Amino acid sequence: MALFAIFVAVPLIEIALFIQIGGLIGLWPTLGIVVLTAILGTWLVRSQGAAELSRLRQSFDRLDDPTEPLAHGAMILFSGALLLTPGFFTDAVGFALLIPGVRRVAFREIRKRVKVQSFGRPGGGMPPGGDPRRPRRGDRVIDVEYEDVTPDRTGGSGTEPSGWTRH
Repeated sequence: MALFAIFVAVPLIEIALFIQIGGLIGLWPTLGIVVLTAILGTWLVRSQGAAELSRLRQSFDRLDDPTEPLAHGAMILFSGALLLTPGFFTDAVGFALLIPGVRRVAFREIRKRVKVQSFGRPGGGMPPGGDPRRPRRGDRVIDVEYEDVTPDRTGGSGTEPSGWTRH
């Protein structure tokens, strides 16, 4: 029901703002502002999105929790959609989401409401020197478990060929 209310309220707010602002400054300045905010918003989303993608890669490289960079990236993506949508209210929300402090507060509030069942590596934290299950560059050791199934050549039933060898 809340989603329905949002889908009804946002266009009504936008129409009311277009009428009010258009009445104050005129049609062409109003349209110019809408186009200018879309261009400025696209540039800001691109630059902040690239920076957040870099933070995400760094968190993966360090094997850190990527939740915050992913959430910030999602909020930047959402702000881009809002900034490309014509309107003053959506532009205001979109520009607000481009402010890192606003995103941090929004992330904290979302984190309070979302319960993660489990996150992390099997067996707990990472030991010093890195995760032993993760191969390091230059490692050539392959750790395996095996069972010797070579037939017993001392007699018994193991003297016949297995079918895997040529004669």
